[in-house]
Amino acid sequence: MEAHTFLIQLVLILFSARLFGELAAYFKVPAVIGELVAGIIIGPSLLGLVAMSNPIHLLAEIGIILLLFEVGIETDVGKLSSAGMKALIVAACGVILPFVLGFITSYYFFNFSLLACLFIGSTLTATSIGITLRVLRDLKKQKSRESHIVIGSAVIDDIIGIILLAVLYEFSMSGEVNLWNAGKILLFVMLFFFISPILAKGVSKIIKKWNEKSDIPGLLPTTIIALILLCAWTADMLGAPALLGGFAAGLALSRQFSFPFASFLRSSKEFSLRIEEQMKPIVHLFTPIFFVAIGLSLDLKAIQWGSTFIWALSGSLLLAAIIGKLLSAFFLKGETFMMKLVIGTAMIPRGEVGLIFANIGLTAGILQGDVYAAVILVITVTTLVAPFALRWLYSLAPKSMVR
Repeated sequence: MEAHTFLIQLVLILFSARLFGELAAYFKVPAVIGELVAGIIIGPSLLGLVAMSNPIHLLAEIGIILLLFEVGIETDVGKLSSAGMKALIVAACGVILPFVLGFITSYYFFNFSLLACLFIGSTLTATSIGITLRVLRDLKKQKSRESHIVIGSAVIDDIIGIILLAVLYEFSMSGEVNLWNAGKILLFVMLFFFISPILAKGVSKIIKKWNEKSDIPGLLPTTIIALILLCAWTADMLGAPALLGGFAAGLALSRQFSFPFASFLRSSKEFSLRIEEQMKPIVHLFTPIFFVAIGLSLDLKAIQWGSTFIWALSGSLLLAAIIGKLLSAFFLKGETFMMKLVIGTAMIPRGEVGLIFANIGLTAGILQGDVYAAVILVITVTTLVAPFALRWLYSLAPKSMVR
């Protein structure tokens, strides 16, 4: 792509994201919906002014990494860890139920091959952590108790998804399942989450001292972004999603960071607040690119809207996708019905994670033609509908729900 083409496309992305985000906010709709719609309008689905390219994809990746960093730095580690078992229950049920429902639907009702059914079921297990967290932020619920359960669940969901994807892709290539490779990925991911926050906190101590002695402005955001990207690179090299590296860096630099037998790693609240303040403009610049890019990734023109088969398949899979995630929260004990409904709804958007699954299935020649189109339609609907549903549920929920 030539420089002038990329520059004008970036202008269109940033301007349309702001324009449609403001319109969405004006009509009391989560701003993320406006940004997703902006991508659909300027992308191949409608006007065709901007197409997904490697430079845009890379900027979108930086956007989601920085968004997860912001989420991490605002997260209370104590509350997140206290939600650990509940998050694990929601994540596990939120993977098993959609997978089983998707597999049964495609295998017994549509007679697809075993491998195609496994891929379809796997695609339905996905949860877009970016979409979910942005909606909670737009609704000013990012520090609520249910938000901590959703964050933990979405992170675990991503880890399970990566392992499942690795197993299925290897099975599609060789016809065998190598549990040792899956175990290695899980081990590396756990090591990353154990070690990276400690290392990031240690590096932040150096950055703090350097910043106090430096006479050149801008040192703090420059070095913190370098640290975030380093964590993201490390996560990617170990087989984890790069965005989890941003989340780990945010946790390490948060005001509530704590680690057993390592109290010396705690930094001052003033330093964490300064990082938050100086990073916000950069985060707000890059994150809209990510959500517009999701809209760009969807080509709704490719769907044969008059096909009865596509409507039947996508409708069946949509029910499996929604019911599977909704029911996952109802395995929690001690929570109100409305709380369970909010948590389950927050896990529904498939977004970029679902698209990754679907595209790998397409590349491997497993999901083709109408089947791939139906899966894309399910991903699109879950991504667009869930933010509206969450806003509506919060409007009905009693104020005492969020404790």
